Amino acid sequence: MPLTVDIQKKLGDFQLNVQFDTDDQPLALLGASGCGKSLTLRCIAGILTPDQGKIVLNGQTLFDSASHINLPPQQRRVGYLFQQYALFPNMSVRKNIAVAVPQKEKRQQVVQEKLRQFRLEAVADLRPGQLSGGQQQRTALARILALEPQAILLDEPLSALDSYLRYQLELELTETLEQFHGPVLWVSHDRGEAYRNCKNVCVLDRGQSQPLISLAELIHQPVTEAAARLSGCKNYADAVPQGSSVFLPQWGLTLSCSREVPDAVNRVGIRAHHIQPMETGVPCRVLRVIEDVFSTVILLMPDGAREGAPALRMELSKDVWAQLSNHDHIHVAIDPNHILLLQSKGETQ
Repeated sequence: MPLTVDIQKKLGDFQLNVQFDTDDQPLALLGASGCGKSLTLRCIAGILTPDQGKIVLNGQTLFDSASHINLPPQQRRVGYLFQQYALFPNMSVRKNIAVAVPQKEKRQQVVQEKLRQFRLEAVADLRPGQLSGGQQQRTALARILALEPQAILLDEPLSALDSYLRYQLELELTETLEQFHGPVLWVSHDRGEAYRNCKNVCVLDRGQSQPLISLAELIHQPVTEAAARLSGCKNYADAVPQGSSVFLPQWGLTLSCSREVPDAVNRVGIRAHHIQPMETGVPCRVLRVIEDVFSTVILLMPDGAREGAPALRMELSKDVWAQLSNHDHIHVAIDPNHILLLQSKGETQ
């Protein structure tokens, strides 16, 4: 049941330009706040109309600017799970589910099936304000599936929850989605959440979509700075390719990369845990030491760095840091295989 999205939408100075194709595998939409993730979902659901482009779900055209097709939301059969679930506060659980079933003759049967499927029978006559967070999420999912949707859109469904409840509800949500056969778009800020639940990802950077990649590629082989930031990388610097090395003018360093560096590379990323103390490594001044819960974060400045260069963030286990004899000036090394070769896509540095 494929979903094809190729749309453009201008809102003030913001330009959305998104293209991707997906199937029954859950697809993560990742990007910084304001990059257009929720805007994309609203366009697919029919809440917002793109300026131009096309949206096709399972062979049915939901939107096509060239052919003047724009189906209303109720005809798209797209389930949308909002961040706050968007339950009707003055309706019981039973009635919230019932509004999603247009056929009167089937309504009672479908409602009873969903109450049983989502373990809501005991709270069927309660209102959303009387429910726990998990019960609210299950009610919202029950209402979505009562629609018999062909696609499900999840707009940061776990973002408003504390860490323990988020873990529990993520398990329940995953179990529900495993029984659904259709495209699932999962908007999230949490790369771990996306990695656990989706195989592929579409990165959005300031309204522009990047080609689909696997979550494994995002974590281990990002090719743009936007993707590397979403993967959790903390260190970045301008880079000049030099064969199988890169020169980093801000830090005054030349680093071996153990492979040919493409000419298009203009930035490098270095993960904090890939920087290690080494007697013969790069000499650095220690700028600041930050004690985290399970590790120690050390901000460094290479001796040959330019004025205004970004600090180099290193993260070590507490034991390793404590064993170092000098906490003011140390030498560090970076494995050539762990240097991320990136394109900034014209980002302002």
